[in-house]
Amino acid sequence: MSRKLDIPAIRAEFPILSREVNGHPLVYLDNAASAQKPNAVIDALAGQMRTAYANVHRGLHTLANETTEAFEAARETVRAFLNAPSTDNIIFTKGSTEGINLVASALAARIQPGDEIVLSIMEHHSNIVPWHFLRERHGAVLRWVGLKEDGSLDMEAMADAIGPKTKMVAITHMSNVLGTVTDVAAITQLAHAAGAEILIDGSQAAVHLPVDVQAIRCDWYVITGHKIYGPTGIGALYGTAAALDRARPYQGGGEMIEIVERERVTYNTAPHKFEAGTPPILEAIGFGAALRWLGQFDKAEIAAHEHALYERAAGILRQVNGIRIHGEAAGKGAVLAFSLEGAHPHDLAQILDRYGVAIRAGHHCAQPLMQHLGVPATARASFALYNTEVEVDALGEALAKARKMLV
Repeated sequence: MSRKLDIPAIRAEFPILSREVNGHPLVYLDNAASAQKPNAVIDALAGQMRTAYANVHRGLHTLANETTEAFEAARETVRAFLNAPSTDNIIFTKGSTEGINLVASALAARIQPGDEIVLSIMEHHSNIVPWHFLRERHGAVLRWVGLKEDGSLDMEAMADAIGPKTKMVAITHMSNVLGTVTDVAAITQLAHAAGAEILIDGSQAAVHLPVDVQAIRCDWYVITGHKIYGPTGIGALYGTAAALDRARPYQGGGEMIEIVERERVTYNTAPHKFEAGTPPILEAIGFGAALRWLGQFDKAEIAAHEHALYERAAGILRQVNGIRIHGEAAGKGAVLAFSLEGAHPHDLAQILDRYGVAIRAGHHCAQPLMQHLGVPATARASFALYNTEVEVDALGEALAKARKMLV
């Protein structure tokens, strides 16, 4: 049975939300960049360090065994969160960026000049630059899929872009700027029909949507811990058994090998094949704690709460002269990117900070999307389950004051 979404009680579990910034209550609306951490995560990290820390795997003493159990329990938590068939499908990474780089490195061995990689123009740089490496170093061709006027993905253009030369389709599940949610199951069908693999960047979607990698049928899915109320420096890559078997190791070192001799080396099986060296042990345990904490709540109830906050904020912004909201696709996530005519987003963010309101301003590591929108940068307010209507109103009041100063 899910825990009731009692927002005041939830907020009390996040110590940082009680602080003030510049003499005002903190209004934290930068969640798409990184979410705050509940006591469950803070206590898991501190408790592990205080009571049972050692290096994992192959230890023959009590602390090593206890730490290994906690570490592998976190892997099981990630498996359940994504509905992967086995913990062997779950690779711990530093975050989504490393996961995508791992997949790109694995694909590099099979890329020939002229092979194609299909991307959308709303991808985060982390899901662009690794594929540029293959373009620069192996002759791959990047094919770009555009958007419709409301910010939704052009699925007809996607179908046209995927063809016999396609080796990989790399697509966001939810845009970190527009909040657009893509039909990843349909895109997976298109990719597989062409004999291509598909990688899905779930950095934003995994926070707000239920994710079932078996239902999607994707080859690869990446998530990052710090956006899902967990620590930084930890994430996970899901790969099917077939995809992981095809992939060559990303890094060499301890743990990822079976035998090392002067003349040969044999590799371990997944997931250890891709986890060279001492892993982020504490971070993984904290990640597991974050997912268990989030798992107490009904995701549909969270989504409804966050959507209500978005709609309230968007309604306020629509009443402000000179404000342009970027991306209003149906079913989008609670991410609100906007521009104020005559004001630079950086100036806007700095003025809002005077009133304790934290938003993000810049190109959000999505420069191709900024070019499409015709702006150098945007301001962005993004909502989490601990945000409130009072905070949305504080955003509106601070924006009104900023507009008087800037326009």
